[in-house]
Amino acid sequence: MQDLAKIRNFAIIAHIDHGKSTIADRIIERCGGLERREMTEQVLDSMDIERERGITIKAQTVRLKYIARDGQEYVLNLIDTPGHVDFSYEVSRSLAACEGSVLVVDATQGVEAQTLANVYLAIDNNHEIVPALNKVDLPSADVEKVKSQIEDVIGIDASGAVETSGKTGLGIDNLLEAIVQNLPAPQGDVDAPLKALLIDSWYDSYLGVVILLRIKDGVLRKKQVIRMMSNNATYTVDRLGVFTPKMQEVDELSAGEVGYITASIKSVGDCSVGDTITDNKKTCEQALPGFKPSIPVVFCSIFPVDSSQYEALKDALAKLKLNDASIDYQNENSAALGLGFRCGFLGLLHMEIIQERIGREFDLDIITTAPSVAYKINLTKGETIMLHNPADMPDLSTVASIEEPMVRATILVPDTYLGAVLKLCTERRGLQQELTYVGSRAMVVYRIPLNEIVFDFYDRLKSITSGYASFDYELVGYEQSDLVKVQILINEEPVDALAFLCHRSEAESRGRQICERLKDLIPRHLFKIPIQAAIGGRVVARETISAMRKDVTAKCYGGDVTRKRKLLDKQKKGKQRMRQFGKVEVPQSAFIEALRIGDD
Repeated sequence: MQDLAKIRNFAIIAHIDHGKSTIADRIIERCGGLERREMTEQVLDSMDIERERGITIKAQTVRLKYIARDGQEYVLNLIDTPGHVDFSYEVSRSLAACEGSVLVVDATQGVEAQTLANVYLAIDNNHEIVPALNKVDLPSADVEKVKSQIEDVIGIDASGAVETSGKTGLGIDNLLEAIVQNLPAPQGDVDAPLKALLIDSWYDSYLGVVILLRIKDGVLRKKQVIRMMSNNATYTVDRLGVFTPKMQEVDELSAGEVGYITASIKSVGDCSVGDTITDNKKTCEQALPGFKPSIPVVFCSIFPVDSSQYEALKDALAKLKLNDASIDYQNENSAALGLGFRCGFLGLLHMEIIQERIGREFDLDIITTAPSVAYKINLTKGETIMLHNPADMPDLSTVASIEEPMVRATILVPDTYLGAVLKLCTERRGLQQELTYVGSRAMVVYRIPLNEIVFDFYDRLKSITSGYASFDYELVGYEQSDLVKVQILINEEPVDALAFLCHRSEAESRGRQICERLKDLIPRHLFKIPIQAAIGGRVVARETISAMRKDVTAKCYGGDVTRKRKLLDKQKKGKQRMRQFGKVEVPQSAFIEALRIGDD
């Protein structure tokens, strides 16, 4: 049983790309978690996609032993968290399991938007914070300036900030000492009934569901019967252990410790994240306050390119949901694309990662519709419904008003680029709320519709600021807006997969853009094909694909012109009849390209 005073549970938080995983690597190396031959870069990032992109997607945990300068041995439970705004849900779960945080700030970049967001999450969890400056060995590092930034922007004392370099290992000993000296030990009563917080769960093909938990009170042992307090399900613990970062079995986990258990659980759906686990006979009186459930903000439909792969796609999504509880999906049927699923994601990067994982891990070819957000439709009857798919829009005569989700966007940018950023935010219907300066950098806060962000806002922001701007957003509720549904008609037949909602001021240009794109993508047929964008019954944009023509007058080598006229009229009637009964075949590739309209 561990001495509580010798345990430190902490998370590493930072903006994306500030070096969290590299510092975690050096800490693991220094504490002898792995032998040198077993060390790899980003050792805690287990997915190929994380290593390739250099980002952390899943929060990972590791338990280390550290002998401090006072000669005492401490147990460190380190949780490496993601930095991207889409994965702030992972961060909030990790912080709930810790008492302190190491705030990593890049000494060359300074405080960024997500640094702020993650620090505020830590402060909300009453964390003690140890500031650490990374990359101090680089010639462009400005340590004093970044320390004053931390004090001015975040408001925490940075005079004792630890100067480190994740690349060379400089200052890692000082950081470990600061963790041991400044972060509080966990509180807990070993003799109380078992009370544990379920931080995360994932599916292992050999062990079944693996649960990561933090013991708050009591002791957990093998063969103990546990109960989930949210659904009263009971299980017998098969094995329990800790990550070092390899799985290592132990006999018991006591108050203050972080570890994993397996209990022959078949579905991750039975393990709701944030649940309280207790002993089946000697239950604890009150459940722990869980964390807010993840709320999907971006929606898109996913269809298999080959309809025979529908069941395989269904299995793939079920398996991904086992490892990532924040994915939300339900069945959908499209006239154009067949059977598929309407999926909800935490953000655009989350959506992109899941799409890539479906292709890589399950070898499936998929089509995804353009991303959209959830709207509130207030009906004239007084009811309110949530609209996730523009194709399901009710009749306009029954709609009283439409509300769209709004976000509070925080952008940090060097003041050279401020004008371009303000112009971009105004174009996207943003309303400026704050503008403050920190040295030569401006921090601007806007209230912007989420719909304007989900397409290409982040890419545009990066390109107009040469990559120097950082961006973070949070949902702040719904607001009434003048939104219209734009329907795309091909040969006068509506195509539900291409329908979208947007602000009335942009409907015409977006409709024209998609019509122009489809004109180049749909192959010519033997009859003329009109492509139209319509709002209600009014067509706002049109393109026409001309017919393939056969030269029916080729056999006329002279004679009266009426012979040619007669043949051309006969062909014209045939084309009209063909257009009336003919079916336009839209290739899958045309859908894929047309739905990438946000890339322009």
